[in-house]
Amino acid sequence: MTSENDTIEQSEEAAESTTPTTSATNRRQPFPQGFLDTISEGWAERPDTLPAPRAQAAPAAARRAAVSAAFPGKRLVIPAGSLKQRSNDTDYPFRAHSAFAHLTGWAADAEPDSLLVFEPTADGHDVTLYFRERADRTTSEFYSDATIGEFWIGPRPALAGVAADLGLATAHLDDFAEGSGDLVVDEDGELTQFVSELRLVKDDYEIAEMRRAVDITAAGFDDIIRDLPRAIAHPRGERIVEGVFHQRARSDGNWEGYDTIAASGPHACYLHWTRNDGAVLPGDLILVDAGAEADSLYTADITRTLPVSGTFTDVQRRIYDTVVEAADAAFAAARIGVPFRTVHAAAMDVIARRTAEWGLLPVTAEEALDAEKGGQHRRYMVHGTSHHLGIDVHDCAQARREMYYDGLIEPGMVFTIEPGLYFQIDDLTVPEEYRGIGVRIEDDILMTEDGPVNLSAAIPRTSSEIEAWIARVQA
Repeated sequence: MTSENDTIEQSEEAAESTTPTTSATNRRQPFPQGFLDTISEGWAERPDTLPAPRAQAAPAAARRAAVSAAFPGKRLVIPAGSLKQRSNDTDYPFRAHSAFAHLTGWAADAEPDSLLVFEPTADGHDVTLYFRERADRTTSEFYSDATIGEFWIGPRPALAGVAADLGLATAHLDDFAEGSGDLVVDEDGELTQFVSELRLVKDDYEIAEMRRAVDITAAGFDDIIRDLPRAIAHPRGERIVEGVFHQRARSDGNWEGYDTIAASGPHACYLHWTRNDGAVLPGDLILVDAGAEADSLYTADITRTLPVSGTFTDVQRRIYDTVVEAADAAFAAARIGVPFRTVHAAAMDVIARRTAEWGLLPVTAEEALDAEKGGQHRRYMVHGTSHHLGIDVHDCAQARREMYYDGLIEPGMVFTIEPGLYFQIDDLTVPEEYRGIGVRIEDDILMTEDGPVNLSAAIPRTSSEIEAWIARVQA
């Protein structure tokens, strides 16, 4: 990355002075006159061949049509979002807002500050994508602006190219007019809710992309197992695991869909452990919750719990096999037309019965499962079993409860099944041999007309399959 001290940002007028500008940014230096006289010359013509529409252009158009039909006469503005500062003048990698990406088809290559605008017409909407087109090389922007200049960040898209690529009318961001504020929907969250619920059922393109994300993630888990000896040897082995998966996610996809959880030993009992600064010790289990995000921004979300030494102890296996049992029960409960919450209830039935059988509960399993007075078993699995998955790892999160948790399962829905058992290192309600053991198994499920399909079934999941997998990959 170019050093801050090498940054040159200045207008041509200021550059004519031989004295450095005085401002809060003391790094600025004047451009010599010879540079200014020649910088706009000697560039080859840019090719003007237009691309064919990308695969997501047609499904994105159908989604926009659904939005238009739902908000007749309303002016709608859906922003891509802006760069977010990481420190000083460095930013986090840009990722467009999920609703914007879903409705445009512009994904990993989307431009910051872009706007998708629905202008009401007599018979629907005129939809235009506004963004900052690349600067002409006769202007100073392309060499002097470190945020958007092509000398700094590389080629930027042209209006005509994006229009052909996405099958969508485009215009320069400078041409966007705010319009009447009272016509822009979302003061009450109505638009946010609608576009969130629009993603509850995936189309064929989305399902294919999620399969792609799962395939990348599967390769990443192979990489993790292959490099477990290196993780064991490092004092912060969890970081090695995280880094190995990151390499796969970046090389074969866009990024991770969320921060990787690489939780070894008692860290596995912390549900969102992302510090990943602990050791990976032989004899422990390591819980890895990771998902690769494809260039389309669709993500996988997979968890596997691995014995660091390659084999489970008897206690580890007992706990692990119970989590598999709960996952299998949840999968069996996933049927078209049943409430989404049924999946969670099926998993929790197993968790309650097994923890009661082990003598961990102060009540019977039936009492623990009582909706009003029970819940004692939730001490060992406080999270839900399932969430929708797609362009967000927790997709459709702004949908109404009656459409989400209490909604009915439909073909085309994609969701996780991820039960777990977590026995904190200082939990005196469990035998000492259980303490510090955390297990979660998570798969990505597609509901079809013929029933649920486990998209991640190719990734080993039973205790015997896990042991064989480790032996095979490390051979």
